Amino acid sequence: MRELILLRHAHAEPARPGQADMDRPLSPEGLAEAEAAGRWLAEHQLVPDCVLCSPSRRTRETLESVLATVGYVDQRLEPRIYEATPGTLAALADEHRDTDRLLLVGHNPGLEELAALMHSGQSGDHRGMPPGSVVVLHLPAQASIEPGIATLHSFWWP
Repeated sequence: MRELILLRHAHAEPARPGQADMDRPLSPEGLAEAEAAGRWLAEHQLVPDCVLCSPSRRTRETLESVLATVGYVDQRLEPRIYEATPGTLAALADEHRDTDRLLLVGHNPGLEELAALMHSGQSGDHRGMPPGSVVVLHLPAQASIEPGIATLHSFWWP
């Protein structure tokens, strides 16, 4: 059994005039949400073996807050996560099939659609992932990522 953890970035500030979406920081509320997500992961002993994170500022700041609680883990910025479809996210997860516990830090709608696709087999069957929320999916060891392969283990939001 292996685990795929999906973490949506916490609440971000709205873009200022001329500010790129990639550069939006977390809001004070978002910082508190990210810290809470880190505490929840630590309390449930869900420390990832590897993290793939979107390069946006709000996802990086979310991850920094989480790692401040759970400790340092192998992490990589992955540009394909920004504005990713569920198919792109599934391919990324599949590339890391040898990782026992993989954490993807990214954005909606891609993350919530991936969770639905892997759990129910249909990406349109999503229920939403609020900012700062965590989805933990269980998958058979070494199995390819495909629709309906995962079991929903946990769904938490601040």
